[in-house]
Amino acid sequence: MISGKLTKKSVQTLGTGRHGDGNGLYLVVDPSGARRWIVRLTIKGQKNRQGKPLRTDLGLGGADLVTLQEARAKALEYRRLAREGLNPRYNGPKSVPTFEEVAQQVHLDRKPTWKNEKHGQQWINTLRDYAFPLIGRLPVDKIDQPEVLSCLTPIWTEKHETAKRVRQRIRVVLDVAKSKGFRKGENPVNAIMAADVLPKVRTNAKHHPAMAFSDVPPFYQDLCSRPSMAAKALRFTCLSASRTSEVLGMRWEELDFIESIWICPEDRMKTGQEHRVPLTEEMLAILEPLKAMQSEYVFEGQKRHHPLSNMAMLMLLRRMGVEGVTVHGFRSTFRDWASEVAHAPRDVAEMSLSHRIGSAVEQAYARSDLLKKRRDLLEKWSGFVCDAVGK
Repeated sequence: MISGKLTKKSVQTLGTGRHGDGNGLYLVVDPSGARRWIVRLTIKGQKNRQGKPLRTDLGLGGADLVTLQEARAKALEYRRLAREGLNPRYNGPKSVPTFEEVAQQVHLDRKPTWKNEKHGQQWINTLRDYAFPLIGRLPVDKIDQPEVLSCLTPIWTEKHETAKRVRQRIRVVLDVAKSKGFRKGENPVNAIMAADVLPKVRTNAKHHPAMAFSDVPPFYQDLCSRPSMAAKALRFTCLSASRTSEVLGMRWEELDFIESIWICPEDRMKTGQEHRVPLTEEMLAILEPLKAMQSEYVFEGQKRHHPLSNMAMLMLLRRMGVEGVTVHGFRSTFRDWASEVAHAPRDVAEMSLSHRIGSAVEQAYARSDLLKKRRDLLEKWSGFVCDAVGK
């Protein structure tokens, strides 16, 4: 056992200041009462900016977590490195963080890259719910295939899409841990995938229930008779073939009434790319009267300067007695009409839905967003939708 001047009791009772244990180890008690260990070293052969021997203080952790004996052992190891001319700040033994600690840091580091706050929160929430309870407190270098499987197996068949997200996020955390020197060898997630350890799960593509395009004109006529903000937002959503979140999050500064264009910024687009939507006469007729409200959002909800709820348009459909149809489904309705009635070129129809076209290489060379052709298509769609209203 390494000895020194301090005792277990004095570590807990000494007042504010720096208290030496010997051999460069000090207990520092802050005015706040916090207690921490530091070791003062002179590193052999290294000089400071003034050309004198390099003397440095290194933290060893808080006294509530690091015991007196542990602090003495760490200080001894740091002094050994310093005598060899090695700076312990860069050459000392690294304490291996837990899986949860690395995951939380990855989440924080990637925060600027999330499409929105909700997406970023979902990333960490899936790990919180399905990984942290089982492997969160394990050091990242102790996690192998059995530990990963303990997280994935219980949800692999019943919650397959969620399980795939958990798998992908565990893999990212372990890859980052390896890049920082906390792990060695193959990522166990990759090994599990390569060995087909988990059973194959067949999933059928789920489509949003959509209204037949032949039913849209009379439905739209009914919408026009309703003065609610949800009805106006649903009319605009139907005409623009846009996503619910894009329409409800629309602000006035995104609208160019001179060029008749709505520019949805990249941070609100699912594709992560800015999208220009041509505004037809019917869309403009919906928007113009709303300027008088002087709200930050075009489609304001019950709270001032806040958008409508995500459920507002769906609940309107239910009140209208329209069952088996979702708001998102109107995008499918438009796509069917564009193909079967308007005979629109595939690229024009897909770009109208803000879908990416072709491979990554093709996208890189595609300089035009076909705005004029998309405007013509949306004008035709608007004319078709409003047919019953005209009659």
